[in-house]
Amino acid sequence: MPAPANLLTDLGLLKRDAPKTVAGFQRFRSIIDSDGAIPMRIKRLFVACAATVKGYEELALRELTAAHEAGLTQEEAGAAVAILSSSRGEGAALRFHGLYRTAYPEATDPVVSGQDITVEPGEVEANFLQYFGTMPPSLAKLLELKPVGAEAYYLMREGTLSGTALGPVHAELLLVTVLAADYSSWASVHMNGARKAGASEEAVAEAVICAVPTSGLSAWVIGATSMDG
Repeated sequence: MPAPANLLTDLGLLKRDAPKTVAGFQRFRSIIDSDGAIPMRIKRLFVACAATVKGYEELALRELTAAHEAGLTQEEAGAAVAILSSSRGEGAALRFHGLYRTAYPEATDPVVSGQDITVEPGEVEANFLQYFGTMPPSLAKLLELKPVGAEAYYLMREGTLSGTALGPVHAELLLVTVLAADYSSWASVHMNGARKAGASEEAVAEAVICAVPTSGLSAWVIGATSMDG
């Protein structure tokens, strides 16, 4: 299935003045637009999420539509709502949800009654230590000052990384793309999480490359640096 026209590489001005830039960008796109260590449909979702967070809604919708055409299921696409709600908040999640409803017009929101989830004593600390290896100072402070906030953090993080149709590897790698797109060194946390879940170094690299369409070459520099962190 051919990828939709890439507007950047269609610019006559860019083709005339910077043909090497066009050729380089096309090479990055060739990585995203083909199956590799990460399936193409998932990489297009990663780009769509990064574009959503950056506010590039036209790009986000184009990528999400292409992902749908490439076989991304409603469940896989919808998982990004949960992941963005935890990593980038309500605004980003609702923005993506609107794009999702456009790209998947057949999708309907299920009617689900609210449910309370019990957190057992010691469960939060055990989960943080298991995931991070040591207790991050920010979470130790939350446990000390607002234990219910620590429960909230645990539940949102666990629901994001372990409870979606994308599965732990692709959930972690989606966060790598979003963080690399924001030039955040915290991408290293989710790179390590992806590795623990079974991701290869090539997959981590592809997730970083998915940030290039929204954030340029600096996304790769920051992301590659984080790979060694």
